[in-house]
Amino acid sequence: MEKIPDQVGFLVLTEDGAVLESGGELENDERVATIITDLITLSNRVDPVAFTTNEQFKKISITYDDHWFTICLSNKKIYVVKRNLPKSEIVEGNTVNV
Repeated sequence: MEKIPDQVGFLVLTEDGAVLESGGELENDERVATIITDLITLSNRVDPVAFTTNEQFKKISITYDDHWFTICLSNKKIYVVKRNLPKSEIVEGNTVNV
């Protein structure tokens, strides 16, 4: 996880939100782990008509002005990476999606 470019922190969680590994700004951050697991639980209940009960997300991205989070599920683990946005993508307080 440390080899991801522009990564400033990461979490590896169990399906129930327990921290297995962490580093950088997210090291042992139980608060973020709880928020992420709550977000995943919420996303799985958004609209049962639009999404089948067995359909799960592949990736969730949360973008802020100067950084972003990517959340992925793999092998019954939740991977969270916090990355800085390159300065070229930050324009007068707004992010530019590339």
